[in-house]
Amino acid sequence: MKKSRLFLSALLCCAVSVGGFSQEAFSNCAAAFLNNKLVVDEYSPKSKCTLSDTATGELTVCTANLSPEKNVPVDKIKFKIALRDKSTGTLTMFSNETYKQVDIRKVLTRCKKGDHIVLITTDTEYALPHNEILIN
Repeated sequence: MKKSRLFLSALLCCAVSVGGFSQEAFSNCAAAFLNNKLVVDEYSPKSKCTLSDTATGELTVCTANLSPEKNVPVDKIKFKIALRDKSTGTLTMFSNETYKQVDIRKVLTRCKKGDHIVLITTDTEYALPHNEILIN
């Protein structure tokens, strides 16, 4: 009887401890940046993410300090890339790689005008509300 109580007490302590270390889902906001410039036109529910098919530079997904005056990327986070076809709406993985940054030209070689680049975070800690970038 004492052994089973001791085991249950130890199990309960472990469960409580592990719960304290986990991050709450979507507790930190992130945004897409191209050359450290915010891709979304404004960080609001009505905003749009667009890039020219001739864009150049490094695409990143970062936590950010956002303000009306300035938007500053803070920490790069891991992400994956999918592409949404304009004609069919089909979503396909760009690659199996996980990125912290990628040359946008490499991604754009597989896109045509009207397609979307879809950014996927690999950790539920980060919310990325503007995760689709229209190519125009």
